[in-house]
Amino acid sequence: MKRLAVLPLLLGLLAGCGGTKTLTVTQTVTKTTTVTRTITTTPAPSAAPACSGGDLSGSFAEIPGSAGAGQISYALTLTNASSTACFVSGIPQLQLLDAQGGALSTSATAAQPGQATAAKVVLQQGASATAEARFSPDVPGPGEQHPGACEPTAHQLRVTLGGGSVTVPVSPPTPVCEQGQLRMSVLAAA
Repeated sequence: MKRLAVLPLLLGLLAGCGGTKTLTVTQTVTKTTTVTRTITTTPAPSAAPACSGGDLSGSFAEIPGSAGAGQISYALTLTNASSTACFVSGIPQLQLLDAQGGALSTSATAAQPGQATAAKVVLQQGASATAEARFSPDVPGPGEQHPGACEPTAHQLRVTLGGGSVTVPVSPPTPVCEQGQLRMSVLAAA
């Protein structure tokens, strides 16, 4: 007579426990044969928390060759500067700043409809995520002055996510027309 061990059930129970577990299962196949197996399981690592501004460093820099038709693209790069993994996702809250850190008009929207939903990008220590911003640096929108700069020059960008913020340099500093309208892609692994 065969007796079957409920091995899949035991493995499932062990996977939910913390730490490494060793289990010895004895399974009697016939009255005269005994098979002993040792199974070691290691649970999956716990999920990484959301990155906060204090976990990150970064930049907001012109993408060479991206200028055309009155538009330009800049890359927002966020790097995990902490010692533990964390995640970023979607489009963070953005605020353009002048040279003294004063707030400028800013409006960040998804570059493509339906793009605001995104997967979590887990950043290990030193890993980066990027998003692209497309905007006009010199074509005034409704209500902006003409001729001359459409908006004051942005020197910094405050990025807020996970309950904190990080301020990154804008390189090179630039005005962002249409009251600071940035059309953003979602953050993706670099």
